[in-house]
Amino acid sequence: MLQFETLPGSWSALLWTFRSCFTAPTFATFSALASGLVAAPNRRTVCAMLTAAGLARRWHHSRAHGFFARARWCPDQVGLTLLKVVVDRLVPPGVPVLIAVDDTLFRRSGRRVHAAAWHHDGATKGPAKNQIGWGNCWVIAGIVVTVPVLDRPVCLPVAFALWRKPARAATPKGRERTGSKQAIACRLVDAIAAACPGRQIHVVADSWYAGADGAPGAVNHHHTHLRQRGLAEGITLTSRLRANASLTAIAQPIPGKAGRPKRIGTKIGTPKALAATATFAPATVRRYRRTATVTIADQLCLWYGVYRSRTVRVILLRDPGTTTGYDLALITTDLNTPATDIVTRYAARWSIEVAIEDAKQITGVGEARNRTPHAVTRTVPFGLITQSLVVVWYTLHHNHTTDVADRRANAPWYTTKTQPAYHDMIIKLRRTLIAAKFRAGSPHPPTPTELITIATAWDEAAA
Repeated sequence: MLQFETLPGSWSALLWTFRSCFTAPTFATFSALASGLVAAPNRRTVCAMLTAAGLARRWHHSRAHGFFARARWCPDQVGLTLLKVVVDRLVPPGVPVLIAVDDTLFRRSGRRVHAAAWHHDGATKGPAKNQIGWGNCWVIAGIVVTVPVLDRPVCLPVAFALWRKPARAATPKGRERTGSKQAIACRLVDAIAAACPGRQIHVVADSWYAGADGAPGAVNHHHTHLRQRGLAEGITLTSRLRANASLTAIAQPIPGKAGRPKRIGTKIGTPKALAATATFAPATVRRYRRTATVTIADQLCLWYGVYRSRTVRVILLRDPGTTTGYDLALITTDLNTPATDIVTRYAARWSIEVAIEDAKQITGVGEARNRTPHAVTRTVPFGLITQSLVVVWYTLHHNHTTDVADRRANAPWYTTKTQPAYHDMIIKLRRTLIAAKFRAGSPHPPTPTELITIATAWDEAAA
């Protein structure tokens, strides 16, 4: 049984940092279910977590379900506690905090699931009109860090919010969307920034979130002229620039002319039009674990449709072999950082896509069959928090070189594997939990039956 006293010391010490977020009984349930989520090799329903923790015969299943549906704890508080653990242990002092923001659909079935609706699902293959699914849509913010065991950035989700499609009003003027994904992303980023005083905050996101930190008066992507709540002062946002964005130059003030200086200059047009007249210079950029020489154009301008009269920066990039147009267009509110660093920063956004994929395919986030409001709004954050804890635990306490060698010995087709994947990390923790379970309170050597049992469990852990 994976009681708190029988958990590995490194894992239990990490879980203990969340003690202030729960009452004593609720913390015991949290520790057991988090360990059960890691230990479960198959579907990670609530009952599967309880079974993997070895508590199915000792606790009634209502205790596990009640942890999500009725217990007094707040996912936001747990996420901010995790944030402090990540920043204190994995982000060096004085280094800016990089936040990646994205949204994703966790598919569900049944009409009675809280906040379930039809949403766009980019993970679905096929024509764009068929990329929809029924389930819950979540906006996720994660801290992007570089850990010693990897040469690529990794995203650790720490803040989450369930996005609900707002009801349509009876009149056309009342049909504007409220509580947009952009506004939710601002709230999540502001909460993270408030928990990291004195740190510079950079945000990266896809083109959907361009303008989420716009000045007062920015409009959303549906052009409803709904004023958005921008990010706090001093937070920069870098995102991909939409191909149909209408850019304008910044007007030069006329000396001696009375009245308010003109801000909007001549029309530039779309990024394609800007690329036709911009001056590209060679530069060396590091992205996706590769270093390449590209050509970059960097220009200050206005995107009045989103940022109004706020100065923004457009960076156009051409890959080797491209002589016209552009291959990547970025827009950022960071006016000082070199363009090559902006490109590298945006490339790190892909780590949140990897984290979401690992959450669905490996951790099993979203597999719990909850339906009530409290349970639905807690289960996905609980799974993502556990996934981030797995990466933190592995980074702080284990030697990746030995694990990679073992992995290559068992799977010789990985001829170029030199670093652990998240799958290797959770397998390592799963096996550590199993070993601690069998060693706890036993001063005698294991019996042959116990050896066979633990060998079978280790094989299942790697499944």
